[in-house]
Amino acid sequence: MIDQQPFGPTQHMSSRVIFGAAALGGMSQERANDTLATVMEFGVNHIDTAASYGASEDRLAPFLADHRADVFLATKTGDRSGDDARASLERSLERMGVGHVDMVQLHNLVEEEDWRDAFSPGGAVQALFKARDEGLCRHVGVTGHGLRIPRMHLRSLAEAPFASVLFPWNHSLAEIDDYVADVALLRELCATSGVAMQTIKSIARRRWQDPEARRFSWYEPIDDASARVRALEFVLGEDDFFLNTSSDARLLLEALELASGPRTAPGADDLARDRAEHGIEALFDGERFEAVG
Repeated sequence: MIDQQPFGPTQHMSSRVIFGAAALGGMSQERANDTLATVMEFGVNHIDTAASYGASEDRLAPFLADHRADVFLATKTGDRSGDDARASLERSLERMGVGHVDMVQLHNLVEEEDWRDAFSPGGAVQALFKARDEGLCRHVGVTGHGLRIPRMHLRSLAEAPFASVLFPWNHSLAEIDDYVADVALLRELCATSGVAMQTIKSIARRRWQDPEARRFSWYEPIDDASARVRALEFVLGEDDFFLNTSSDARLLLEALELASGPRTAPGADDLARDRAEHGIEALFDGERFEAVG
């Protein structure tokens, strides 16, 4: 079984591996049911979805009808106005057939204009915390991509009591000194404030090179199994981080099996060799390659 630890201030003991339910977005209901059964077998008790993840919320509904009390359920909204964010949350609840979620997150709050709109009077932040007070969600979090997101999370945490932040982390990003420094500041604040830290993109190889390739995630995953395992071990070796699984469901079982068994920390030389031999590079550069789609 996968280890658990407290998820920030929520008082929930969450599995170190969080199921990234974007993987369900393009599945049939039958396959989604089988995938969720596998997730439960390994002790994963935390599910992360979003309004924008295709049919993910719809696919979760039959599972949640029987297992709502067994999981910490998180969704996301990309809306920045209060009315739109509230409506998005209500639609998510309806699709999943639940009365509340454990957490709703502001999705990819990175750009300055989005940030100002979300935090303005009548914006999404105000609306989602009001929804929390009304019982539609228990907590509010914030997520994002790109090299600027740790700094933006620091700004967001200075303005509102978010329960969780989510950001990219892998060993190629750990080679970018400025990003590492920003993540260190974020870790320090989250540790002192009791905020949960979720990570994404653990097994990212690079942006897609082949426009004709069949894609199950917006990035190209590491193609070598041993290198993928070391990439997962790198993230799981950070005890204060939760790891969100990839939207490529073909790689899910590998991550679950690794996380539920004994692990060894990969050496720096091994990771450097993986980056050189398998073309593993940072997905973001702070400028041209910041957007996620």
